[in-house]
This record gives sequence, C-alpha cells and structure tokens, in this order.
Amino acid sequence: MSNPKVTVLILSYNGKHLLDESITSYIKNNYNNFEIAVIDNGSTDGTEEYVKSKFPSVKILRIEKNRGYSGGFNIGLEYAFEKNNSDYVLISNNDVEADVNIISELVNVATKDKKNGFIVGKVLFYEHRNIFQTVGMAYDPIRINGGHIGYGEEDKGQYDEIAERHFADDVFILVSRELYEEVGGYDTEFVLQAEQFDWQFRAKKKGYKIMYAPLAKLWHKDSMTIGRNSPIKHYYDSRNSMIVLMKYLDAHAFRKYFWLHFRKDIIRASLVSFKDSNHETFLNIWAGFFSGLKWGFNNKKLTIKHFF
Repeated sequence: MSNPKVTVLILSYNGKHLLDESITSYIKNNYNNFEIAVIDNGSTDGTEEYVKSKFPSVKILRIEKNRGYSGGFNIGLEYAFEKNNSDYVLISNNDVEADVNIISELVNVATKDKKNGFIVGKVLFYEHRNIFQTVGMAYDPIRINGGHIGYGEEDKGQYDEIAERHFADDVFILVSRELYEEVGGYDTEFVLQAEQFDWQFRAKKKGYKIMYAPLAKLWHKDSMTIGRNSPIKHYYDSRNSMIVLMKYLDAHAFRKYFWLHFRKDIIRASLVSFKDSNHETFLNIWAGFFSGLKWGFNNKKLTIKHFF
C-alpha cells in the first residue's frame, strides 16, 4: 500500500474547548488520504453542534451515554474499520496539538512490516515544547510495563531512531486493520487506565509489534478530561494493571508483582492521601484494589498460589 487510508479518531467528553486546536492541527496534516472523526462520548457541552458547525468535513460519532475511554474508542474503531474501510486508525486524545507530518511518519513506519501493529512517536509537553512526556514504555521485570522512556528529558536527538517498544502510552497511536481484525479493540473491562496495556499485551501474544516512529510527534496538555490526581484515576490505577497481569502472568510472576503493588501503590499511596486529607482518594485507592481482587476471584484468575 503506497497510500493507505487513515481515520483519525479523537475521543471527547465535555471537551469542546479543546477540540479547536486538536482538530485544526490534524486538518493541516500533509498526508492526502485521511478522515477525522470525533467521538462525542456523551458530552453535555454542545460538542456535536460545535463540530458540525465549525468543522463540516469532520465526521461526528455521537454516543448518548458516556462509555468510558475504551468503550468510546471501540465505537470509533468499529466505524473506521468496518464502515469507513480504513487501513489504519490513529487514536488520539483531544488535548493535543499534532505535528503536520504525524500521519505520514506513522504510516511510513507501519507499512514496513505487516506485524507493525501499533505505531507511536514523540509525546512532548504542550507547555514545554521540547521536553518529553513519553517516547514509549520501558520494560520492568516485575511490573512488566515500566515507566515512560524519556520523561522530563529535553529532546536533543537521543530518541531519533526507529525502534521497537515493549509497551506504549496511547496519547496517540496508529493501529493496523490486520491487528484489529485478529485481536479486536479495547477490552471495556478497563473503563480507563491500563486499557492500552491489556490491548498491547493481547496483540504481542499474536506476534504484533509496537513500533516507535521518531519523526511523528505531538504536544500533549496532559489529563485535561479526568485530571492527573482525580480520585477516579486512583481507583482505576489501583485496579486495572493488577487485572491485566492476572490475565497474562503465571502465579509465580504475579505474586512478585502483587506484593510490590500492595506495598508501594496501595499502602504507601493511601497513607499519603490520608495524611493530605484527601479522603476520597484514600477510599478510591482501596476500593479499586478490592474491586480488582474481586474480579480475579470471580473470573477464576486467582488462587492461593498467586499470593503465597
């Protein structure tokens, strides 16, 4: 394919104020075979009317009830691959400004190998234009999905080579039709947080690769919808990665992860929130943790060997 069709999916929940910059930056892209679709995920701020009036060339996919991050994007993936006959889908947050070359550079790397199922690039801070937020995720021998590669570093060309990544954030990520048809989309068990971790884990087991395209970049405003330290984020942080690793690790490997997670992510984080009088966050950390355990037992993913 010399000119594959791409659908850019932008998910938005009451984010009308963010869409002007994100949509405009994608419209300016130099790639000549793409469509933009905004998924209005149950917004009540007039997002649908705003997009229709200001950006008539942009497809609007209206969902009456918010389906969360994974559920909202699944509606878009179904539209793009099954109705719009796209070869690739570019998943994107709404709080971004995309570089003019982002689509062409992602496609350039994607088309080098049919097993290049996910393609990411440089995510830089919107307020600090040359500082990395992420260029992929490192491997961790216990958590499996490690921290952000490059976080807080100045871009001096140190990440300018095409490379395979263990995992990656999905602030923006190109997805191939082949991967979608074989692996499916997001698992809606993960309303938000760790949804990409699970999806990428499933894809890797089918032989798909997560590739990094250094010339594809955007600037991210960071957690504009749910907030970086919101209680709901803490709930899903406590719960979702734990569920992913229940699904894919053996009992011995999960046991190592569980006690690290319990000690550092649950005990320590909840004590900090309690000390700071963030009682809702404190409760949500524990609620998410116990929800994850309940899921594991209900789905027969946990035994006594997973703990001792």
